[in-house]
Amino acid sequence: MARKAGGGMTVAEAGRMGGRLVSEKYGPEFYEKIGKKGGSSTANKYGPEFFGRIGKKGGRAVTAKYGAGHFERIGRKGGQKVADLIERAKTLESAPAQEKQPEEATPAE
Repeated sequence: MARKAGGGMTVAEAGRMGGRLVSEKYGPEFYEKIGKKGGSSTANKYGPEFFGRIGKKGGRAVTAKYGAGHFERIGRKGGQKVADLIERAKTLESAPAQEKQPEEATPAE
C-alpha cells in the first residue's frame, strides 16, 4: 500500500487499526451484537425475503465467476472435512480407553 505524502496512513491502514482497537476494547461479542442488530434492522426495513433475493443474486454471480460445478466441488470438500473430523474424534475417544488398560508388570530391579 502506498503511503500518503507526509507520512500519513492510508484509509485501509486506519480502518485496520481502528478495528483492532475496537476488538481489543470490546471483544468479539461486540461484533456479534452489532451484526445481529444490523440484520434485524435490515429485515425490518426490507422484509425477511430480502435475504433470499440477495442470496440468489450472490449465488448467480458466484456461478458466473467460477462455473456451474463450483458449489459441487466446495460441498464435496466440506463433506470430506467433516468426515475427517468425525474420524479424528473417534480416534481421540478410543485413546483414553486404551490408556486405562493395565500395563504388563515389569520385573523389579
